[in-house]
Amino acid sequence: MKNNNTKRLAACAVMVALGAVLSMIKVLQMPFGGSITLLSMLPCAMISIMYGLKWGFAASFVESVVQLAFGITMDGILGWGMTPSALIGTILLDYIVAYTVIGIAGIFRKKGYVGICCGTALAVALRFVCHFISGAIIFANFDEFVAFGASWVGHPWLYSFCYNGTYMLPELIFTVIAAVILFRLPQMKKLIADEGE
Repeated sequence: MKNNNTKRLAACAVMVALGAVLSMIKVLQMPFGGSITLLSMLPCAMISIMYGLKWGFAASFVESVVQLAFGITMDGILGWGMTPSALIGTILLDYIVAYTVIGIAGIFRKKGYVGICCGTALAVALRFVCHFISGAIIFANFDEFVAFGASWVGHPWLYSFCYNGTYMLPELIFTVIAAVILFRLPQMKKLIADEGE
């Protein structure tokens, strides 16, 4: 049992590192923020699908802390001029909760490919919900909101839906497709079968 946990812990560390690296590879950067990455959510989703929700949430939480560190050092969220409550809300909704929910990807893992699709889609959809709520509540009065034009002023929920949907919908589609392809590989099938024993 100890060897099994050590192996899983090592796999989690590798997948968190891989997710962090993939998050820096931007396939498409949106003009006002948000980007389509090279399957950055897939590694933590894989942990959840392979080892279950406990491991998936643990790995995803660590990933959220790594992403928060990136947000502070690379995106400069501390210099965005937010109030303390807006900053705390951003840290929670856009980082900690948004990335931790990816751990739910394995919820239907015993249902085969349909379960992999549904669980992965649910994980990405929940991440979208976090960003959607954050965008409508926290970022509604920021310059980016006004930059979309006068017709968006007074419609923060619609703005947030469109803003976050432009990059999260492609992320969802690509992540689900990649998960299904990956878990069809004989090596992955064997790994899941071995873990189920």
